[in-house]
Amino acid sequence: MKQTLLALVALAICLVAPTLMKADTSAIVGTWKLNVAKSTFPAGAAPKSMTRTITADGDNVTYSFEGTAADGSALKYSFTVKYDGKDYPITGTGPNGSDHITLKQVNSHMTQGTLKAGDKIVATVHTTVSHDGKTATVSSKGTDKDGKPVKQTQVYDKQ
Repeated sequence: MKQTLLALVALAICLVAPTLMKADTSAIVGTWKLNVAKSTFPAGAAPKSMTRTITADGDNVTYSFEGTAADGSALKYSFTVKYDGKDYPITGTGPNGSDHITLKQVNSHMTQGTLKAGDKIVATVHTTVSHDGKTATVSSKGTDKDGKPVKQTQVYDKQ
């Protein structure tokens, strides 16, 4: 009886363990609106608006960004990644002219990544979702198209 119970517990652990090992993206997933007043950008570079939508399908996580740039032009780009640190293409023009991104999930509330234009790193990005899940802060450091240093902090409110 004892051996049968032990075998059943072992089987249950084997069946549940792969599910528990998957990255928990629930804090990151959702629709987020840029809070321009709480964000910091280089002079004249603050977008008028930005909405960030993040969805997860298994290990694939899709990020979509839509908004209006400081000059009134449309901003739109997206990418689908796995949090495995590999390069994934960006559709549209990403921040700092990037065309590829790598992302790793630090924990359920934090990611870090690298934005690239070709093979050149143009920015590093660190995102933290607050413990209450209502605010996401995206801090980035990099270079603009002229090679000048750029630092910004974007604050998003969950919708």
